This record gives sequence, C-alpha cells and structure tokens, in this order.
Amino acid sequence: MVNLSGQDDNQRHKKSESSESIKAVAIYEVVKGIGALLGAIALWQWHKDMEQWLSTATHSWRQYFGQLLAPQVDSAVQIAQQASKNWTVFLLIIFAYASLRFIEAYGLWQDKTWAYWFGVVGYGVFIPIELYYLIVSPFDWFKLGILVLNIIIVIVVYRNMKRKGLI
Repeated sequence: MVNLSGQDDNQRHKKSESSESIKAVAIYEVVKGIGALLGAIALWQWHKDMEQWLSTATHSWRQYFGQLLAPQVDSAVQIAQQASKNWTVFLLIIFAYASLRFIEAYGLWQDKTWAYWFGVVGYGVFIPIELYYLIVSPFDWFKLGILVLNIIIVIVVYRNMKRKGLI
C-alpha cells in the first residue's frame, strides 16, 4: 500500500524500526554518560575519605549480596583507590568519557553518519578484548553479558548503517 508521501507501509515500518533501535542505543549512551558523571561527583565529594567510604560500601555490598559480582566490586575498589590518589586527573578522564558518550548519543539520535561509524568502531574494538578475557580468566556472567550487549549494539548499528546505504 502506498500513502500520499510515496512510501509504502513496509518501508515506513523498516525506517521506524531502525530509528527506534538507534534511539535505544542513544539512550544507553546517555545512561552511561550520566553514570560516569555520577561517579565523578562521588569522586569529587569523597576523594578525601575514599578509603573509609569504600570500606563501608564494600562491607554493605557483601552483607546484602554476598559474593555476587565480587571480582567487579574488587576491581572497582582498586580503581577508586587509585582515583582518590590522582582525583583531578581521573575527573578529567571521566568528563572526557562522559562527553564522548553524550556526543555519540546526540549523533545517533540526530541520525548522523559519523555517529554510526563512531558506534561501530567504538563498540567493535572491544569485542576481541572482551572475548579474550572471557576465555583466559575464570568464567564470569557479567563479562559474558557485556560481551553480548556490545555484540548486539554493533549488529544494531551495522544493520542501520546498511539500511542507510553507508556500507
């Protein structure tokens, strides 16, 4: 069926599907950027008392969740301890990361070609690294989830790039 704009319903449906999936990736990018900014605020506010705060947070985590995500918690604690020593440098890195997430989200939401390429390369480059760590280290559901999520995002962005004729 053809409507007044000359597009058939199938083309319009495909277009709305691709833009909705790209908008979902854009929202994910915004969430990551907001998470980074919240981390920056926490670092800025608590960098002087980081050891005490980390001890309390780790104890609370283990009390409520046991060993769930224990390797990730330990890794986050180590990063936070290092960040508290060089907090100004870490703040700059976090703000740069958050800015990249917001810029990519804007570009995807606005259907910009550069954002598609940025997304495919940005997520795709980590897939071999994540796969390597999943193989050489003890099995971890969290790492597997991140790997699967990144593969899904690369596929979604790649398929939308093909629909747009970018590749």
